[in-house]
Amino acid sequence: MSSTLQATWLRDDDRRPPDNFILEVVQRGLAATPKRLPSWLFYDERGSELFEAICEQPEYYLTRCEIALMRAHGAEIAAALGPDVRLVEYGSGHAIKTDLLLEHLASPVAYVPVEISPEPLRQSVQRLGERFPDVAMQPLCADFTRALRLPIAPRATRRTVIYFPGSTIGNFEAADAAVLLRKMRAEMGESGGILIGVDLKKDTALLEAAYNDAAGVTAEFTLNMLAHVNRAIGSDFDLRRFRHRARYNPMAGRIETHILSSEDQVVRVGRQQVRFRENEAMQVEYSCKYSLEDFAALAHRAGLAVREVWLDPERMFSVQYLVRA
Repeated sequence: MSSTLQATWLRDDDRRPPDNFILEVVQRGLAATPKRLPSWLFYDERGSELFEAICEQPEYYLTRCEIALMRAHGAEIAAALGPDVRLVEYGSGHAIKTDLLLEHLASPVAYVPVEISPEPLRQSVQRLGERFPDVAMQPLCADFTRALRLPIAPRATRRTVIYFPGSTIGNFEAADAAVLLRKMRAEMGESGGILIGVDLKKDTALLEAAYNDAAGVTAEFTLNMLAHVNRAIGSDFDLRRFRHRARYNPMAGRIETHILSSEDQVVRVGRQQVRFRENEAMQVEYSCKYSLEDFAALAHRAGLAVREVWLDPERMFSVQYLVRA
């Protein structure tokens, strides 16, 4: 694909954060007590590659279970969504599960992947466009947490379905998750729906292993956030002086991922000097786990109702179809 074609092929919604915004976010987060950085900073190009590698680790049951679920129930799910659907996928990445839905949908109108990283977006749309030539591909390079200007559908649509696979909803604390679900509710319209992946509560050892794989891919992914920040704003985090930690908090029902400072040190961030104490933890991600009752209550807070639930054969993961309450 020529550079000229690529520039016009992707619709960049002017929502990718500029470097000065990243500087402000990082300085504000490091001034907080305790220190924290937002999880979207994981996803530069290298971060996206590492996340795909995480999904292939034997301990990371989530992708395996969701793919098994989609293979077992894809036709039922498509029937529940109905014909002439416009499918809008939040945070599509490489869209590795989307095939399993598109192949069963009856006369889908369009596929609108919303992804902040341009290269995974380009690759996934090229692959899906070749496999599903009758489905209009309308990629949107944007941050799905912000207001979206969805492209005009090429023909009449019976309903817009927001597709949010994986367990990304778990990366939002309850209040923020409810806000995001309300945003989806507005974007799907009166007759629309939300098809969402929700990870379920389970044994602590299984959960912690998934976020601490033996090959160390998740640890590399976590620390790549600091490399991304260095490249974006010119800070001088030394990745050798930090380490990854992920633990399950059963009271909060979530995996809590932190970056720990291995020693007393000072890091330059813009014009600021930020001090880290030895073993000081910087919070970078939550991965909330739900019971079916927990998630139904969260959906209700956002003006939504759970119409259908599908479980993988091991009953570790769910895909849920939400409609207006």
